[in-house]
Amino acid sequence: MRIGELAKRSNCDVETVRFYEREGLLEEPAREANGYRRYTETHLVQLSFIRHCRSLDMGLPDVRRLRSFQANPELACDEINQLIDGQIGRIHHKVKSLRLLEQQLHTLRDTCHVNQKASECGIMRNLAQAAEGEGCSCHPLGTAN
Repeated sequence: MRIGELAKRSNCDVETVRFYEREGLLEEPAREANGYRRYTETHLVQLSFIRHCRSLDMGLPDVRRLRSFQANPELACDEINQLIDGQIGRIHHKVKSLRLLEQQLHTLRDTCHVNQKASECGIMRNLAQAAEGEGCSCHPLGTAN
């Protein structure tokens, strides 16, 4: 199959296929006499594997490592377990950060409960205070980025 069909069957863009190929995640396909790449069902499986890993928010180095295990199935899986444990830890940290962000946004939202002019809006006042280096409701002084 050609790259367009591979992309369509894997529900991704042609540029994504090319990117994964450049990154060495997807095996290089054979070339036809006219220079076109010729992909196989194996490429489709590899691409689906890569995309599944990416859907789990795994970075390219982790996907690359998992692909190496896929190519060497006789290896022990301890490192695979460690890789997934690391990903769980990163996701846990992201969730914690997102919860804090949600709390900050609720705190900011709670500063304005009525429809009024933007100049009187508590949200706008807090954002302006923070921009001037002062504390705001959602970021006590010194904790804003």
